[in-house]
Amino acid sequence: MSRPMQKPMGDMAMDAIRTSPEPDSTGVRYGTERVMELDIAYREAGNPMNPKLVLLHGFPASSHQYRNLVPALAGRFHVIAPDYPGFGNSDHPDPATWSYSFDRISEVIERFLDQKGFDHYGLYVQDYGGPVGFRIVSRRPQALAWLVVQNSNAYEVGFTPAWDGFRNALWKQRSAETEQPLAAFLTRDAIRGIYLHGARRPELISPDNWESDDGFMQRPHAIRLNLDLFYDYRTNVPLYPDWQAFLRQHQPATIIFWGQQDIFFTPAGGEAYLEDLPHAELHRLDAGHFAVEDHLDYIADHMIRFYDARVPRPLHLEKPEG
Repeated sequence: MSRPMQKPMGDMAMDAIRTSPEPDSTGVRYGTERVMELDIAYREAGNPMNPKLVLLHGFPASSHQYRNLVPALAGRFHVIAPDYPGFGNSDHPDPATWSYSFDRISEVIERFLDQKGFDHYGLYVQDYGGPVGFRIVSRRPQALAWLVVQNSNAYEVGFTPAWDGFRNALWKQRSAETEQPLAAFLTRDAIRGIYLHGARRPELISPDNWESDDGFMQRPHAIRLNLDLFYDYRTNVPLYPDWQAFLRQHQPATIIFWGQQDIFFTPAGGEAYLEDLPHAELHRLDAGHFAVEDHLDYIADHMIRFYDARVPRPLHLEKPEG
């Protein structure tokens, strides 16, 4: 009895390569983009033909805070989350030669989005993401398709007592004496506390968060650049009326997720958005500063539902009928 001829091993390997599936478009891709003489790190996922969504991180984190949200949204959106200069895996130039300010960071991220082809997008802002993102869309209102706010302040009523050392000391007179108490926010124990404070289910919050952030704090210049941004945060407050006017004028479709036990921002800070965005959807979460950590599915599901139900989009992005 004759036996079937077997293919040589090399041919079998080539067949396996030819029949392997295409890479998953929802898988997270990591890269760097050269922007204004800096390497800006980012994570990205989703089909580039899908609606674009930008995630801007807060303090003391990086795009790492969106490590789970990016893939959760990638089936519906083309998602990108950059690390600011000085944060995460982006370049961290010496503050003696590179001025760390929210103005400058916003300029770098604006250019980054241009280079990556993000010219019309949803914008998710958390904490520092607000001062960065609101600067960008104030310069380019046509870029903003819709808005997601998660514990990012734009109102005077939003400050908790945690800001007293900033507002009543550092911002009035910067010195080694006024910086010293605030440097405590940059320690491992304090960073851990920021993640865990107010969390309803702390067991869902990975220690990788504070271990990663603390690791980046050990780099040269990290303490100094963060103190520079602590001081520069004062420049955001006079812009609050401008950002509020922008929201009133443009009325972007907006969904708000607000952790009610945030160490930095009061529940009233979330409610205040409704004064300027009366049609916004507000979700009051039993959570702290980083609500995605223990409300991932809730936030991702409601973002997708909200987009599909409430966000006008260009004709070329409309779903086909039938």
